[in-house]
Amino acid sequence: MLAPRERAELLVLARGSVACALSGRPPPEIGPALEALVEPRAAFVTVRRARSGRLRGCRGECPARRSLPECVRRVAVASALDDPRFSPVTRDELPALRFEISALTTPRPIRPEEVVVGTHGLLLHAGTTLGLLLPQVAAEQGWDREAFLEGLCHKAGLAMGSWRSAEVSLSAFEAEVWAER
Repeated sequence: MLAPRERAELLVLARGSVACALSGRPPPEIGPALEALVEPRAAFVTVRRARSGRLRGCRGECPARRSLPECVRRVAVASALDDPRFSPVTRDELPALRFEISALTTPRPIRPEEVVVGTHGLLLHAGTTLGLLLPQVAAEQGWDREAFLEGLCHKAGLAMGSWRSAEVSLSAFEAEVWAER
């Protein structure tokens, strides 16, 4: 678990990274409060409209490739500027956006019947195809376990029910999730 100060600093880093990218400046430095977070950790940054809560972008890295602060710095910019579902965020709309960070645990193999909605995020591999859904997605959508697995197939571009196939591997992770107020 991260300390409240580390969480707050990571949110500042996420927003600051996007602000710098929009202004053509180099990314912000990783401050002293985050220097101890050196272990590689996967993360996603979700950007939402503050008033409506509507999704504006979400990108991440899994598996872990770099420290959590470095990951947040990179994926915050990707969420705001490189999510193919949305046009890039503009400097003018940045103040009206809210950032959320999901720091992931290491994925581990799981059987479909072991999936706990609202606790587990899921990662599906089928050959070269990959699909990932964060734990909060199932809860936000009101999905039960089977709907979550079907949603994962949809996200991966696979036929419904593909999660039942022996050629598909399923992994679960948990996420520590926090957001700006």
